[in-house]
Amino acid sequence: MVSPTLLFFFLLAVQLLQPFHAHSGPAEWPLSPPSLFHHRHHHTHRASVRDYGATGDGMTYDTRAIQAAVDAVAARGGGRVRFPPGNYLTATILLRSGVVLEVEKGARVLGGTKQEDYLPEQPRWYVVLAEDAEDVGITGGGEINGQGGAFVQRRDKRKNVMVSWNATGACEGDECRPRLVGFVGCRNVRLWDIRLIEPAYWCLHLVRSENIWIEDVTILGDFDSPNNDGIDVEDSNNTVITRCHIDTGDDAICPKSSTGPVRNLTATDCWIRTKSSAIKLGSASTFDFTGFRFDNITIVDSHRGLGLQIRDGGNVSDITFSNINIRTRYYDPSWWGRAEPIYVTTCPRDPTSRVGSISDLRFINISAVSENGVFLSGSRGGLVSNLKFLNVNLTFQRWTQYSDGLFDYRPGCQEMVHHRTAGLMMEHISGIEMENVRMKWHNNSLKGWNNPIEFRPSTVNKLSFCDWSSEEI
Repeated sequence: MVSPTLLFFFLLAVQLLQPFHAHSGPAEWPLSPPSLFHHRHHHTHRASVRDYGATGDGMTYDTRAIQAAVDAVAARGGGRVRFPPGNYLTATILLRSGVVLEVEKGARVLGGTKQEDYLPEQPRWYVVLAEDAEDVGITGGGEINGQGGAFVQRRDKRKNVMVSWNATGACEGDECRPRLVGFVGCRNVRLWDIRLIEPAYWCLHLVRSENIWIEDVTILGDFDSPNNDGIDVEDSNNTVITRCHIDTGDDAICPKSSTGPVRNLTATDCWIRTKSSAIKLGSASTFDFTGFRFDNITIVDSHRGLGLQIRDGGNVSDITFSNINIRTRYYDPSWWGRAEPIYVTTCPRDPTSRVGSISDLRFINISAVSENGVFLSGSRGGLVSNLKFLNVNLTFQRWTQYSDGLFDYRPGCQEMVHHRTAGLMMEHISGIEMENVRMKWHNNSLKGWNNPIEFRPSTVNKLSFCDWSSEEI
């Protein structure tokens, strides 16, 4: 019998090795995940949280009943824990190996809003948490809700002011809030047909895990609340994200490297809206990123489209963005981003940080309507090299009232720099190839814009332009 783990790697390898054809339609992706759970769930045990005493009234804490159901199913070798329709208020649920939470349509798992609802250690603050588990997942068509509105201290159209549980010293700063769902040190993780709603902080956090499949997941966060990221893939490998709808205030799909590299990530057929970056590598970037594919993605009304924000010395290589439609606009400058459709930067976070490099990026079949230009910025000792733009259409137009004329290097580096806007800004680049690239300008709305292309001559070399044009419309 073929090992489920080997089967996962085989299917993922076939997918990642498929060539991208410049003039073809979207690449064909797997229509269903590998059978990660087959060996454990051949004889699936089922339990309802109601059978263990859960009320589902939304006011009584059902934590003990839910945890008892999870532990009982795990003790039998694995299976599904059902949440029938109802509202299940809970403190942290610890998900065990072999267990899938089946939150049915009409059922809501509601995260508690008090600090005592969560484990003593701040890194373990999640509504649902799996640690060092295998063959785990969440499905069912219902929702897990972090009740993020309860963590808003003051509503502000620019950016909400959030509650912070830092008074006890458990953590510092203004990001001291619980995440929604976390898989830490896990293997064979699957989320499908589930809604993750109103996170107080990050929504779905994948840490030091591998063999991850996320499919048909809807993530809805408060568009005015900071730090409610959609999917954070941190130090994790072999991840597939497909057919997801992400509408949130902060970064939507965000690979990070803090304690180890991030390898082999595929995201396809997703719809994204965010006040930050739709796709962002970083800014936590101590280790390397390699082997990423982003295909057939729609990005609307976002502050930044495709972003690489390398600040901690990690290196990035072999990244492909293909068949992507982008619409970026300005929001309040308190949010990182300046409406860039494509943003590639590497520079040290602070004077003690190492400098990372970025190489072998491909942008294929990209169409963007944006209030700002493309920004490509390496740094001394941290070059951006071997970039390819093929079949890229950029339309520039202003429609919001926010000011322009700023380059945004945050975090760290030069922070915000006043500069006339260009369609494409380059610095510290070695090797860029553009083929069939079109820039179109709504000139009557672009006061203060400079040249279609601007670069610092002493820092940019090996440029190749073929069938490139710029025109007013």
